[in-house]
Amino acid sequence: MTTRYSYQPARGHGLPHDPLNAIIGPRPIGWISSQNAAGQRNLAPYSFFNCFNYHPPIIGFASSGWKDSVANIVETGEFVWNLATRTLAVPMNESSASLPRGEDEFAFAGLTPLPASLINVSMVAESPVNFECRLTQCIQLQNAAGELLPSWLVLGEAVAIHIDEALLENGIYQTAKAEPILRAGGPSAYYGISEDLRFDMTRPDARKA
Repeated sequence: MTTRYSYQPARGHGLPHDPLNAIIGPRPIGWISSQNAAGQRNLAPYSFFNCFNYHPPIIGFASSGWKDSVANIVETGEFVWNLATRTLAVPMNESSASLPRGEDEFAFAGLTPLPASLINVSMVAESPVNFECRLTQCIQLQNAAGELLPSWLVLGEAVAIHIDEALLENGIYQTAKAEPILRAGGPSAYYGISEDLRFDMTRPDARKA
């Protein structure tokens, strides 16, 4: 018989470290570049990130606190998602530093800003995939009692997508070849993706076709 450890989050988890981030993981990294109306660049990684719609493509990230990324995006209506890869792990981590507002994380992390094609935000030139996005919604989260929380969900439509052609084989994007890194639990855990760990399944509806 399975023995379950149970807890109510509002009363604390009673463990050495909150297991939530480890359970909901590994998670893709929202490496978000933005800039304010004055043209000051910002770059920051967010571990609460994902894709939420196919057509049009809508991606989003959540920020705990009204941070520079959120302020910039609300001000300008634009941002870029940059794929964080194994070779970019260290500069991605460096870009998470708490710098004074207006200081350039691109320069701090030793990264090259690359002008986007449709929006006025710099992409990370070293990243093999970049999504140019226009803001669709910025939602302040609330709890089950309807109380507002100091967290914001930022959603944006990808209006231009750039992919390093080396990651395309016969027109098919190779996820493992890109070597994306994923955030896991604890203060320092990350994971990679390997082709050796891949398995394939067909949806039941597809088998009926």
